[in-house]
Amino acid sequence: HVQLVESGGGSVQAGGSLTLSCAVSGLDYSDTYCMAWFRQAPGKEREGVADIDSVGSTTYASPVQGRFTISSDNTNDSLSLQMTSLKPEDTAIYYCAANYGLKTGRAACARARVGIFRISDFSAWGQGTQVTVS
Repeated sequence: HVQLVESGGGSVQAGGSLTLSCAVSGLDYSDTYCMAWFRQAPGKEREGVADIDSVGSTTYASPVQGRFTISSDNTNDSLSLQMTSLKPEDTAIYYCAANYGLKTGRAACARARVGIFRISDFSAWGQGTQVTVS
């Protein structure tokens, strides 16, 4: 049973920082060919924030470029999102997601390289963690 569990959300003032973590269990983490963070603000659609592939290549959505850093810890089977210079518009529920298929995972991360974060590319999701910036 694949399980993703996010932590680290909270409330912070504009300009502050938070680091989110996602613990992955139930699968061989080395099989996660594309890992991503998405977010969903109230009344808005879920959108991709960043992703990382199995060799460590990363992609960021334009609104967070230069402020957020995604990283993967293969030793501890976890994914992180370091967020700095937070803005009120970053307020959302943040979700981690995994694609653990070789071909589909590579395709998912390849699409993100050209700005396409597709929800349907990811089959495993966490429950989400709230981030509020005021």
